[in-house]
Amino acid sequence: MKKFDYVIIGGGCAGLSLAYELDIYNKLDDKTLAIIEPRDNYKRDKTWSFWKVNQHNFDDCIKKEWNEFSIKTNSESKIIKCDQFPYVSIDSGLFYDKINTRLKKNKNINFFKNIKDLDTTNSFIFNSLPSLKKEVSSNLWQHFYGIEIQTKEACFNEETVNLMDFNCEQRGSVHFFYVLPFSKNKAMIETTWLSKKNDSLKDYDSQIKIYLNNIGIKDYKINYIEEGAIPLFYPINKKENNKINIGTAGGMTRLSTGYTFLNIQEHSKYIRKNIENIQKMQLYNIGKKYRFLDEIFLRVLSKYPEKMPNIFSKIFNGSYSTAIKFLSNKSNIFEDFSIILKMPKWIFIKSIFN
Repeated sequence: MKKFDYVIIGGGCAGLSLAYELDIYNKLDDKTLAIIEPRDNYKRDKTWSFWKVNQHNFDDCIKKEWNEFSIKTNSESKIIKCDQFPYVSIDSGLFYDKINTRLKKNKNINFFKNIKDLDTTNSFIFNSLPSLKKEVSSNLWQHFYGIEIQTKEACFNEETVNLMDFNCEQRGSVHFFYVLPFSKNKAMIETTWLSKKNDSLKDYDSQIKIYLNNIGIKDYKINYIEEGAIPLFYPINKKENNKINIGTAGGMTRLSTGYTFLNIQEHSKYIRKNIENIQKMQLYNIGKKYRFLDEIFLRVLSKYPEKMPNIFSKIFNGSYSTAIKFLSNKSNIFEDFSIILKMPKWIFIKSIFN
């Protein structure tokens, strides 16, 4: 059986980002890497969008960027300029093509479908497959379904991302629509729920048809469909000899937002910088304060879902840059307090001691 210095389990965003980071910095010139990935072919299957608060390796995979976004509730609608931190969308098809084209040139990197084909006795393993805690009914998920549509008429304001539109049925949970306008007649429309597992919320096609009808769009062609579910709770992530978890498995998903892509890039850089002493490397995390604040936030979301549209909107009252840095885990303690002070104090205080 073949032996490798490093093994990455899972050739998705986290696994490929790490392999690319190691390769472009020549960390694999005298080391071997196996990537375990069952798929035969890579194709577009995700859309990763975020505020660009720091640099990463994939600017050339950005499908579009926007300098303003909107948040809509039943009581208000606000448009927020974000020149300092543009909102960008990565096309996973471009991402996969870029990385795999590069990795195929390195003879020290090989793909396998099954880890049983390798002898990993002396390998260092990077695992991107989450080991979720025992499923409990109180666990929250961000689950979503999106379609990219093409219209004959100019239907979209291509300058503004509709980040959260809460003008839709909530069904006792938190529900919003998300619109990425790539042009005047092409956009990604996504229905997103923050809820406990509930199959009755998954009539996604009907939800999107109703939403499009409400905004006056009836004639369109579907180019692309994506669906997913992000756990809004941390997977099991213990420090182990010869193994580090990456991606969602490594706690790189921000629970209050579901944002993961930039955290994966930062984690990949951290591993690359410490690869020579990987056995002694401290576990990387996105900040204990964010973990604490997110857990309180999710308690509020679970108990008071009807209040969440206004709470999300209040985050952006005042300095938009502060809100973006807070949601992207780049805020300082003073900025954290400015966000906390905007929240409904009594229900958050109760949730701290709940």
